[in-house]
This record gives sequence, C-alpha cells and structure tokens, in this order.
Amino acid sequence: MIESREAVAGIIGLGYVGLPLAAAVARGGFRVLGFDIDESKVELINAGTSYIEAVPTEDLAAHVTAGKLRATGDFSELAQCDVIVICVPTPLSKQREPDLRFVVNTAQIIARHLREGQLVVLESTTYPGTTEEVVKPVLEEGGLRSGQDFFLAFSPEREDPGNAKFRTTTIPKVVAGEGPSASALVEAFYGAVVERVVVVSSPSTAEAVKITENVFRAVNIALVNELKVIYQAMGIDVWEVIGAAATKPFGFMPFYPGPGLGGHCIPIDPFYLTWKSREFGLPTRFIELAGEINVSMPRYVIGNLERAIDARHGKSLGSSKILIIGLAYKKNVPDIRESPAFVLIELLEQRGTKVDYFDPYVPEVPVTREHAALAGRRSVELTAETIAGYDAILIATDHDNIDYGLIDTHASLIVDTRNVLDNRGYRSDKIVKT
Repeated sequence: MIESREAVAGIIGLGYVGLPLAAAVARGGFRVLGFDIDESKVELINAGTSYIEAVPTEDLAAHVTAGKLRATGDFSELAQCDVIVICVPTPLSKQREPDLRFVVNTAQIIARHLREGQLVVLESTTYPGTTEEVVKPVLEEGGLRSGQDFFLAFSPEREDPGNAKFRTTTIPKVVAGEGPSASALVEAFYGAVVERVVVVSSPSTAEAVKITENVFRAVNIALVNELKVIYQAMGIDVWEVIGAAATKPFGFMPFYPGPGLGGHCIPIDPFYLTWKSREFGLPTRFIELAGEINVSMPRYVIGNLERAIDARHGKSLGSSKILIIGLAYKKNVPDIRESPAFVLIELLEQRGTKVDYFDPYVPEVPVTREHAALAGRRSVELTAETIAGYDAILIATDHDNIDYGLIDTHASLIVDTRNVLDNRGYRSDKIVKT
C-alpha cells in the first residue's frame, strides 16, 4: 500500500514539525489526515490557510483542494490510517526532567483505535529507549503485539524553521523500526516522501542520533559564549576571532555567541540524555556545564547593559527605558519557543525597568505556559521618534527585515548581542557589542 500510495497517513500534532510533514507526505502522493486538539488549527488547515512559514498557503490549499490533506480533531479516524506519525511536544518539567505526558497521552489515544497492520512512528525528540520502553507498552495494552500485529518505529524530526535551503523533503531522514519488518516499512514510507533515508539499527540508536545532534550544538554554542566572556574581558572582539578562525578550511566549524539559547530542541533535548544517563550511574559533565553557561548568558547581557547605561547616561537600570529588538528565538521566524528575549524582559522588569519590544514577526505575545504574564503585549512601531525615546536599544534577535540604519541614527545607546550592526558596517561609540 505504501509503494502504490494507497496508504493513508495520519499525522498527530500540526505544529512546526507536524504540518510541514503532513504537507510533504501529501506532496508525495498519500492521502493525509492531520490530527490536532487545537480547533483553530483544524479550521485553518481545512480552509487551506497555513499558519507556518515553512508551508506556503498556496501549497497547503492545493493539497486540501485535491483531497490529499484534511485536518480533524476526531481521533477515532485514526482507525482509517495505515501509517500514524506522532509529532507532539516533549518539554522539560520545572525540575528539568523529561515531560512525556503528550507522548504517553497520544499513545493511549492511538491504542484505543489501533488495528492490525498499522505502522506507528514517533518523531518527537526524546531520550534513547522511549519508543520501546514507553510507547510500545502503551500500544500493546489492547493485546496487539509490536512486530506481529502492528509495527513500531522512530524517526527524529530535523526541522529548521527559517532555513530556506533545507526543507522537510531535502533533509536526510534517519529511521529505525523495532525489528526488520518495521524497519522496511518505515524506510519505504519516508523513502516515498523525502530525498534520502538513512536506516539505523534500532529505535534507541535513532533517538540517540537526534540527541547527539542537539548536544553537539548546545556544547559548541556554550563554548563560544564562554569565549565571548573571556575575550571581552581581554578587550578582544570574539566575532572577529571567529570570523578569522572560520577561514581555516579544515578542523574548525564556526558557532556564534548570543544572549542565550532558544528553540524547542537545543535548550531542552540534551537534558533528556542527562536524565537517562542517571539510570546508568553516569555523569554528563559537558552537557550540564554547557547548560549552565547558556542559561547564564541573559544575566551577563543585563550586566553589560547596566554598565553601558550608567556610563552613557549616568542612570540606573531600574530608572531606564529599554526597547528590545527581536522576540523570536532566531532570526526571520515567528517562533518564540524558549526565546532568551523573554528572560531578558523578565530580568529587566524585576529591576523595575520599563521594557517594550519590537519584532516584525511577533506582533503580539501569545499565551504560553512559560511566560503567561507577558501574553498580550504588543510590538511597538519602529520609528525615529520611538527609538529616540529609549535609554537603550537591546538587540536580541537579528531579523533581516529590520531597519538597522534607522536604529543606528536615532538611538542614544545600542547593546548588540548578535553583532548585526558591525556586520552591516555600523560602527560608533554608542554601539556596545556583548
């Protein structure tokens, strides 16, 4: 059924991972049912309207019109699906331990509608062992057995919001099934959708692949953040250092510092491995140290901002008015998950500072579990008069579509955490790189 494209695919969770995957699977010729508990998402998709930049509305509308893609909140329709892919969040608890509630709840829902012959794939990032130790037992509670009655696999998502070079279909897809039959099925399914499939030996190995990718980035970002602190104390520009080092054609890969670490994956996923390693009595010193360094960066930025305001205006931070540029966790996307900009706002407001933000991608702060107190705040208009009214402009996210010339002309003090002004040729004594 997979080779003939007669199989029906069900995608559970229609966010930054699920919706691009649903569109890619529909483009591959399959009929797709998208499942989500958010009624507004269901309505938008069925109207052919995309809410994620990676999925153009015209493409989504074409899939909907052709009958290839439909969204629903009725999970009983899972029984119609031959392939079910789980794309739900895997956050951390307040104690920085894995929170698998969404995965477990989804597996329980699938179990109620599970039938023989179905392939169930987990894409949510998690610690090695989750597919076989957590998801499998839940699915087997109804009496069906993995590898015999249904098939179970893991394939880590590799979405990179805002990256125009790589899309769902062009990013190599790592897959692994529990047993040879499941591996063959999951390879065939994704092979019909993406350009390249990489098969590994077990779901635990595939889970470890994703964790390794994110640990690699977290540790290297922490390294350059620490180097930034050291070199700044020495009067050395870390961005100039990295730029020159990057000219070496071998043995060096450039990473860049910032005001903290954001996104759903890199600040969170390494701690899944840290938690799992305790089961084996093994320390994860690099991972934990990297986490400490990256988490400390917003306070480092605030300290430099405070000194800059005192030197420039002779004012305290608590009596100042600050405009933060960029609320998204990375440039050119509306994604605010784990964004360090929220931490900067909260740290400043704890000091009594008046804070506003400007972000062309985030006109209003949505309701989030982590930053509920900031929900409803709206982006200010970026004008010469607005800019001149702040004691300092703090650049947290370097979106390309911001008028940095306007900021440079009218701001009295600019604290740049992304080196965006220097990269564009703006250099003056009112610009502080941190």
